[in-house]
Amino acid sequence: MMILNDEELLSLVQLNKNDVSDLIKLSDSIGWDYDEKEIATIMRSGKIYGHKNCNGKVVSSAAIITYDTAASIGMVIVDKAYRGLGLGKDATLKCIDSVPNTVSIMLIATKEGIPLYEKIGFKTINSVHKYLCENYKPGKSPEISDVILEDFNNIHFNSVINIDEKAFGARRSSFLYNRIIQSENCIVAKDYKNNVIGYGAAILGPENLILGPIVAPDNKVAALLVNSLASRHQGKLRVDVPSGKESFMIVLQEMGFMMVNNPPIMIINSSTMPIRNNTLFGIAAQVFG
Repeated sequence: MMILNDEELLSLVQLNKNDVSDLIKLSDSIGWDYDEKEIATIMRSGKIYGHKNCNGKVVSSAAIITYDTAASIGMVIVDKAYRGLGLGKDATLKCIDSVPNTVSIMLIATKEGIPLYEKIGFKTINSVHKYLCENYKPGKSPEISDVILEDFNNIHFNSVINIDEKAFGARRSSFLYNRIIQSENCIVAKDYKNNVIGYGAAILGPENLILGPIVAPDNKVAALLVNSLASRHQGKLRVDVPSGKESFMIVLQEMGFMMVNNPPIMIINSSTMPIRNNTLFGIAAQVFG
């Protein structure tokens, strides 16, 4: 698709590794902190579309991450000099058109993006709670005699995929493979029978150590995973918590986390979220749903 901007031709294309530096600059321009590793994981797990101007500069972006029965859209950004031309809408529609209309697509919206997504047909069905922490205070670790934490090993991968599928509501093998490779640390929780019952990953970004995904059978195991990941890091922390985890959020606040935003989850091609078993305590990142 071509769009004319004061006699300047803009082309909507799929972006690749040669566009990473432009995408980082575009992200920086609005105060977001995508870095080379995060963009690489997005590209390996999905696709990024965007407009380029006549000089080949990337001036918009939108990413779609595909799972088996669901997908997530994020990284919707438009260069300030090119706003008002519908670039964000066109890039988002390109993402939607890239998957069958039977695939449920979710996104976590900014306040500014909500009107755009509503016009496209997205409906708000839930929200997430963004928590940041500058001074981590290790919580009083609950005594759980029959739970063991171990560093992730390749032998755990199939178990992690299986429990994540029930927690998230879709099987996301490729994404988890890429995310674990990217992670600073990944930990699994095992029961006394040596079964993997939870896991947590920590991703080091330019601003924060992102804790997620966090999957656990209950608040106590989720807190153990958070504490183990957070205690290895000196610096700022972030975790995005799905709605319905109020007790866990209280634990986070006791650890020094503060909620700074509560963005809506919006969905298209479905009227409900994928079926989940209430074990997802922290999402991977907003772009991944």
